[in-house]
Parts: sequence; C-alpha cells; structure tokens
Amino acid sequence: MKLVAPLLLSLCLLCWAPWAQAQAQRVNRCTTAQGETVFTDRSCDSLGASARMPPRAASVGNTGIYRAGCARRLSELTGQIRDAVSQQDVNRLSSIYLWGNVSDATANSIIGRLESVVQRPLIDIAPVYPEVAAVPTPVPVDPNASLVEAVATVAPVSRPRPIGLRLEQTLGNSATPARTVFGLRRAYGCFWITL
Repeated sequence: MKLVAPLLLSLCLLCWAPWAQAQAQRVNRCTTAQGETVFTDRSCDSLGASARMPPRAASVGNTGIYRAGCARRLSELTGQIRDAVSQQDVNRLSSIYLWGNVSDATANSIIGRLESVVQRPLIDIAPVYPEVAAVPTPVPVDPNASLVEAVATVAPVSRPRPIGLRLEQTLGNSATPARTVFGLRRAYGCFWITL
C-alpha cells in the first residue's frame, strides 16, 4: 500500500503535466464589458469577457477550400490573414502578398518569413497608422458667429488611413511575444500585404 500511493501520485502528475503545459501555451486577448483589454491563459467566457477576435462564421457552402478572390475591404484582408494563420497555410498567406518586382532570391526569403508567421499562434491584428507630423492648432471662433459660421471656420478632422497591419503573436509553445508588421498596398482595386 505504501508503494501504491506514491505510484498513483506520480501517475497523476504525469497525466496533469501535458495538460497544464497545453493550457499555458495559449494566450487569449479578451475585452471586458467595460471595454478593457485583458490578456489571459484562461477562456474569455470564464472572465465574463468576450474574445477580441472571435472565429469567423462559416458561410453557407463553405467547404474549407480556399476561393481565389481579392480583399476589397480591410476587414476581408484581416480575415484572410487570420484564416491563413489559424490553418498554418503559407500558400494562403502568400496569395494576398503583392509579389510585383520581386526577384527569386527575395521571394524565397519572403516565403520563409511568411512560413514563420503562420507557424506562430495569433493573438491580434491591429492597424498601423502613419505618424502625425503636427497637431493642428485650434482655430479661434468668433463668439458672435452663428452656429453655421462657427462650424464652417473649423477644419474637419479626418482620421488617417492605415499604412500597415501589426500581427501580435507568441513564439511557439511559450508566452514570449512576437510582432510582425505587414505594409498595406492597394492595387487592382484590392488590398495586399508587403514585408
């Protein structure tokens, strides 16, 4: 009996270790009801939060086979990147890369970098905006002006368009962060990524 108890304890520890390691490998980005971002190794539901990047809904007739087509909206491009990484499919990711004027040697290097991207777990995809050169100075408004005149003197503030996409990932079986920034190009009426 004295020999059986330590044997059972070691057997339980052996069974628990791979499960604990598998649980520690996944990092989830969750958004709470208050809008705060939380990084955790637990499921978002257990915190009462929602996943930052919920899985894409399968469309009717989607057989899992990639359909050729270009991303006309940025949301479509991010969805294609997410699908390629989740399926670890470098060919799918390379299909949205803008290959114009790339030599054979450079193409091999790019494929190697894309391969490393699809092998890492994806946490988030965020837009990258250009740096703002200067903050516009406020325009003085005449206190006696009507509302229409006051609005006409204030220049509209436009949000800059993203110039890239930043992929937040983890390295292999760890929680070590990894970051890849893809440049964005618009060609042929579609969005494409570059390195």
